[in-house]
Amino acid sequence: MDESATPRPPHMTPDEFRALGHRMVDLVADYMRTVERLPVLSKDAPGDVLARLPEHPPERGLDAGAWDEVFRDVQAAIMPGVTHWQHPSFFGYFPCNASGPGILGELLSAGLGVQGMLWQTSPACTELETRMLDWCAELFGLPDCFRSSADNAGQGGGGVIQGTASEAALVALVAARQKWRHLRAQRTPAGTDAEIGLAESAIERPFAVIASEAAHSSIAKAAMIAGVADGPEDDDRLWSVPTDARGAMDLGALRSLLDERLGQPGAPTPLAVVATVGTTGVGAVDPIAGLVRTLDDAWLAALGRPFDAWLHVDAAWAGSALVCPERRAMIDGVERADSIAINPHKWLLTNFDCNLFWTRARRDLTDAMSVTPEYLRNAASESGGVIDYRDWQVPLGRRFRALKLWFVIRHYGAEGLRAHVREHCRLASLFERWVGRDSRFEMPVPRSLSLVCFRLRGEDRATRDLLDRVNATGRAFLTHTTFAAPGSPPRLLARMAIGAAATEERHVREAWRLIQSTADGISLP
Repeated sequence: MDESATPRPPHMTPDEFRALGHRMVDLVADYMRTVERLPVLSKDAPGDVLARLPEHPPERGLDAGAWDEVFRDVQAAIMPGVTHWQHPSFFGYFPCNASGPGILGELLSAGLGVQGMLWQTSPACTELETRMLDWCAELFGLPDCFRSSADNAGQGGGGVIQGTASEAALVALVAARQKWRHLRAQRTPAGTDAEIGLAESAIERPFAVIASEAAHSSIAKAAMIAGVADGPEDDDRLWSVPTDARGAMDLGALRSLLDERLGQPGAPTPLAVVATVGTTGVGAVDPIAGLVRTLDDAWLAALGRPFDAWLHVDAAWAGSALVCPERRAMIDGVERADSIAINPHKWLLTNFDCNLFWTRARRDLTDAMSVTPEYLRNAASESGGVIDYRDWQVPLGRRFRALKLWFVIRHYGAEGLRAHVREHCRLASLFERWVGRDSRFEMPVPRSLSLVCFRLRGEDRATRDLLDRVNATGRAFLTHTTFAAPGSPPRLLARMAIGAAATEERHVREAWRLIQSTADGISLP
């Protein structure tokens, strides 16, 4: 085709975007105002959304004046298939907060279209992110070793925004492998055959990752992706520590496991230990300070030196509560950690996705993740005076996520964020009290912050029936977990996870009334 005859693509003009953007903001604002009138859980069956969508793409696009069709299809094809995470009666999994400031930050980020892989590709993207991670380190009361200004014996500290805690776990293990290489090189006499052999076989050496049996599945997946474990059932490479009566890592069981395996001929070398602050199942908190003491003692006994593997703290959900000073005891000992991850997109009003990952060993992370082809070289990076966050993550490209975090913190302030968390903890305390007064129910584990786990007494089928019936009403949505107290079989628990931005006391009361009335129709022993 002759170049002069090539049709122009139908780009939207700024004025057309303005008009349609106003309509889309109105749609979102109306949704925020009316979402509680909708059933929480989508009633679609598998394939229903596909059936409402054309099988083939359109040959001719729409001009801006024909977008009424798009708005109609959003309502007709998409909305029936949405499970409403922002519904005030969404009590499943953990919250996935969205807020007005966060949405506006997401809009601005999309509009600017920044690709922040290097400092040079947008200094504001990089430097705002650095400042936000330092702000949040202060808001959460983290030790100075995690600030961007920390030296940490030449290793450097600081933070970065990852997508999720799963990505944070993966980069922690990659950094752990780099740290191991540095430590082993330091202990091997320079220039010896042993050092050369070590360099050649570093990747092939068997490693292990230690975590509690209640740790998130992302830890096993990260170990698999990093080449540490062959699969989620690889007990030789994934050392799973039993939990105690509260669901936290049992330190006595940890010591027994280490005494049995650590330093034994042919045994894998522990590469990293993961402490969980707020397990996904019951919200249990591994005792970091006690964990570090146990690790030090075991390493000294078996290897003659203090613990020196990587310690990663996964505080994806519960970490948001650190904005409240009264909650900071749950990370006592975190100054010994090499990294910590917290998800503001869970419980701190920042739209998905936004994981905050701090490390006290920046050099191990960047040494392990940095690849610099010629087309990425530039004077600023070569100077060593800037941060290139592409070296802190798996992908090269990165979005301007710091904008939404900045908007959220500026809008709410520390006081507003604390009020958000404290109110949900208060509501959970109320719910815990109501459950405790009804003799048909039991709570095998204590409340954790805004999470209450409970069950109907008797066989698991009763609790399963309760959950199915409650969720089928569309008036509330809860999820489940299993929990086994030491010496007891696993039992099914219902999880009441309070955390949606719109949730008020009346929604929690209505959910409890629904649970009670539903239990009335279930036969119990």
